[in-house]
Amino acid sequence: MFLYVLQAFLGLGAIAGGVMLIIDPSGSMMGMPADTLLKRSPFSDFLIPGIILLAVFGVFPLFVLYGMVKKPRWAWADTLTPFKELHSSWALSLYVGFGQIIWIMVETYIMNSVSLVHVFYMSLGLLIQIVTLLPSVQRFFLLPPGQGSHLPDREAGIYKVNL
Repeated sequence: MFLYVLQAFLGLGAIAGGVMLIIDPSGSMMGMPADTLLKRSPFSDFLIPGIILLAVFGVFPLFVLYGMVKKPRWAWADTLTPFKELHSSWALSLYVGFGQIIWIMVETYIMNSVSLVHVFYMSLGLLIQIVTLLPSVQRFFLLPPGQGSHLPDREAGIYKVNL
């Protein structure tokens, strides 16, 4: 499934970037001088952003990927989704996409610049959301009868998005 590839790509790339920023918080290893890029931020170096990148956009998408593949029942994750007919990893995938878009928006604001890397990763977050919302993907994550709630606005297990 293409969504697996998107989550894995985001997760592995963010782990690599996060580790590099933790190893070298000055950003010089990645060609990102902290003194100029972080002028508008609350951070003096990339250590905290590196930890966030590693945990939230590295480890978490891989954790979501595990949930999408194995489909374990996570009570904590079930409480975070309003879509009770779908496995919680489906909603977590949407949340990863939202988080990625927000992360890049904040990053471009703080850095006061937009590069091709920003456009790429913003597009990746949007693509994760689009693929997650595809009817075929929603059908894939439908819970067996009796394991989810039955909402009246559900038609064939697919949530309709009115634009």
